[in-house]
Formats: sequence, C-alpha cells, structure tokens
Amino acid sequence: MKKHLLMLAVASSCLVATQAGAMSQDEYKVAKEKIEADYKVDKTKCDAMKDNAKDVCGKEAKGKQNVAKAELEQQFKPSESNSRKVAEEKVKASYEVAKEKCDDQKGDAKNACEKEAKAEEAKGKADIRAMAKPAKMQ
Repeated sequence: MKKHLLMLAVASSCLVATQAGAMSQDEYKVAKEKIEADYKVDKTKCDAMKDNAKDVCGKEAKGKQNVAKAELEQQFKPSESNSRKVAEEKVKASYEVAKEKCDDQKGDAKNACEKEAKAEEAKGKADIRAMAKPAKMQ
C-alpha cells in the first residue's frame, strides 16, 4: 500500500511539473501579440533612418521577429523540429543582416563581404545539419 501511494505521489508530482512548464494557449496568444507589437516598434524606429541603414534596420527587425516566433513555438510545443527551426531562423536572420550591410560597400570589398556572409550562412546550416545527424542515428 505504501508503495502504491509513493508511486501515486511521484506520478502526480511529475504531472504538476509538466503542467507548470507548459505554456497555456492564452499565454501563447499574449506572447505572440507581444512579438508583433515589438516588431512594429522596431520597424517604426527604422522609419526614421535613411538609405541602407534603414534597410539594415528593417532586416534586423524582421529577423528578430522571426527568431522570436520560432522560439515561442519551441516554448509552446517543444520538439526537435521546432528547436531546429529556431537555429535556422537565427542563421537566416544573421545572413540577411550581414548581406544587407554589404550594400554599403563597393566593388571588391562588397564581393568579399558577400562571400563572407555566404560562408557564415553555410557554416551555420552545416552546424544545424550536424546537430540533427546524431539524433537520427539513435
């Protein structure tokens, strides 16, 4: 009987711990709305800028929004797929911003900048693929 009560206590504490870590639908909705509001604020800051600085700011704002959305999905429905999506969005955002910053340069410097941005993107994608491979082997 004591063993049965102990098992019941352990099972119920696990259930409470799982529920405490999970995000409710309402919390998810509020967090999603906050991401949208933060994006609008960031985008408004960009509107005051000019030329390529405005473009870079826009890419940074959009990248931040996409990463935040992916992280929210990972928090709401944790999975290997959502975890990978977070990493992919970070790589994509970093690449988009780096590529946009290259537009400030000309000629060979611009080409070198774009190649470096592309190389960093390729490295990030390779790192994501490397993370996924050991999990598939198990």
